[in-house]
Amino acid sequence: MKRTITAVCAALLLTTGMAQAAPTVTGSTGMLYTPTADVLRDGHFSLGYHHLEDGDAYTVGYGMSNAWEISAATIDYNGDHGRDLYLNTKFSLMSENVVRPGIAIGMEDALDEYDRTFYAVASKALPLGLRIHAGIGDGRFDGVFGGIEKTFNPLGVTGSSIFPATTLSAEYDGKEMIYGLRLAIVPGLKAHAAWRDGDTYVGLTFTY
Repeated sequence: MKRTITAVCAALLLTTGMAQAAPTVTGSTGMLYTPTADVLRDGHFSLGYHHLEDGDAYTVGYGMSNAWEISAATIDYNGDHGRDLYLNTKFSLMSENVVRPGIAIGMEDALDEYDRTFYAVASKALPLGLRIHAGIGDGRFDGVFGGIEKTFNPLGVTGSSIFPATTLSAEYDGKEMIYGLRLAIVPGLKAHAAWRDGDTYVGLTFTY
């Protein structure tokens, strides 16, 4: 009986983690601006579009194995600011389960177009739909970063609770706080909105 309960809890935890997975503005799987310990599974991919205050970001990611993810993002800036190309990679050192967090290491902006960044991050689901992330890195993170998410499922009152409806988040990218939400439209497809230092953005992502 104890083993059965543990197995069910583990399955729910992993399902929740994958259901929340989506690319950041810079392409890596994570929250809105900061990566998490999640990686795309072998053969899975992500696509994203984000309309920012100063331009538009397009992202793509691919799971090379159940532990290794590669991703890229191009940000087209308004006016004469040009375009940045981000090439990223992330490797899962330890997958998350009921008792331990997931841990991953990664690199963003491998070509150093803007600010090449190395980081390590841990993620852990908690009761009541909460999930926390904490990391350390150089480059754009400039030290510690992390965040917390809370998933609400209003569809549960109708008897349908297959997918989380809305995830609210607060994260710190080493410089600023970012507040946002993700709304699940259909499986894998999410609409995003965020506020950072007085600026807002909206986006749409698909993860399979």
